[in-house]
Formats: sequence, C-alpha cells, structure tokens
Amino acid sequence: MRTPKQNAGAFTLTELLVVIAIIVVLAGLSFAAYSSAKEKAQRIQCANNVRQLGLVLQQFLGEYHVYPLFLNPGFFSGAYQEHHTSWISAIERTGFSETKQAKEFLDKGVWHCPAAHRPALRPENLGYSEYAYNGYGVSPMGATNSLGLGGHQGTASVNHGTNAPPVSESEVAVPVDMVAMGDAFNGNNGVIADGAGLWRVQPKPVDFETPAEIARRVKSRHSGKANILLCDGHVEAMSLKSLFQDNDTQALSRWNRDHQPHADQLDF
Repeated sequence: MRTPKQNAGAFTLTELLVVIAIIVVLAGLSFAAYSSAKEKAQRIQCANNVRQLGLVLQQFLGEYHVYPLFLNPGFFSGAYQEHHTSWISAIERTGFSETKQAKEFLDKGVWHCPAAHRPALRPENLGYSEYAYNGYGVSPMGATNSLGLGGHQGTASVNHGTNAPPVSESEVAVPVDMVAMGDAFNGNNGVIADGAGLWRVQPKPVDFETPAEIARRVKSRHSGKANILLCDGHVEAMSLKSLFQDNDTQALSRWNRDHQPHADQLDF
C-alpha cells in the first residue's frame, strides 16, 4: 500500500483524462486555424492568378480593341491571326514570353488554382480547366448570336470559324458588371460543375462522377464562392448561388454583354 507521500506526485486517472482532453481541444483549434489560414492563402493566390490573366486580357483589348475569340477554327486558313486558335492561345501569346502546349501550362503557374483538384476518375482525354472565359453568357452553345465575349457565333462563314467575328470592346454595355474570366465553374438552376468553362448553362451529366460529388468539390474549392474577373479589370469573390442559381435580372445580366437578363435563353 502506497503512503500519502508516495502518491503526492502522481496523476489521478481524472487528471490524466483532463490533460488529454485539453490537448485534443488545443490540437483541434490549431488544425482549424491552420486549415483556415491555408484556405485563405489559396483564395488569395487564386485571385492573384485571375488578376494576372485579367491584365493580359486588358493588354489584348488595348492592342486590338476586341475580345479574344473563344475558338478560332479558321486560324490555319488565315482568319483572325491575333486570336490564334482559341482564347487560351491568344492570352498566352499576348502576355507570356513562352507559349507551351495546353497539357503543359494549364495545370501550372498562373493557370493553376491551388484549391482546384482534378477528379481522379476523369479520363485524360477529357480536358480539365481551372480558369475559364465567359465565351457564351447565358446563350446555348451554337446560338445564332452569343451573348458572351467569345465571338458572334453563327454569323460568319465556315472559313472564319463558328465564333467569328470577335466582340468589340464597345459592345460591352456595363464593363464593371460583366463577367469576363474566373474559376472554371459552369451551372444553372442550382446544378454546378467545374473544369469545363465559365458559363451559365446546365452542366451535362458524366458517367464517372455523381452530381453530389461534383457539387461537393466545387463548393469546397473556395467555400462556396468563385474568383471572378469583371470586364473593367477588377476581381470579385462571388457566391456560387448568385452566379448559377439566382435568376433575377441583376444576376443574369452580368453574364451578357448587352447587360440584359435573356432568361428565355437559359438552358434549363
């Protein structure tokens, strides 16, 4: 039997449990603080990336006074050489000293959002963009006259490509409230996806991932927000709800260069 003197320096079971509980709580608080700091740093880095791409977009506008074509299939036959084959190529050749193949530059440097994660099951031949361009607005792909920035679809000859001619700088009615570029999210009516483009359109279903899995990844990227560049050059963190779910005039108008909602064109 131990004497009181022998037990004086020992911890009781209750005291040990209290100490362990305190350690667990402190560890949890430290982890939460670390996670919050990491998320904030990623969001800031992403916003800086979008801002850098926006500066190149402004440089392109300053040189040509038109927005880059979303696609320019007529490039190899001599059409719209400054636009190259797509908006990505136009941005690369305008603002960066060395142009690389898409597979090399789309997941690195200014094109890489540190909070984005390509789905593990997404096939390699199915592209995955982390930043995208408002090429269509609320218009369905292939519309006679797109409402976005990527060109006047269907208004030019086949030789000039389906996105020609380009949208002039003066055609954007309210640059301070017109979506130009940002996190590659697309969606409508509450259904949101990532990796394909920046577009107010109902995402197409995929067979390697459930809508719930996609939505969970999208919402976790920036805590339910997206870093968006407006046509006047400033960047905002907009909620996914305001971008892809709200159907009021203000929410829809910011997608379209005439600053009108065009709710009748939504791809429900």
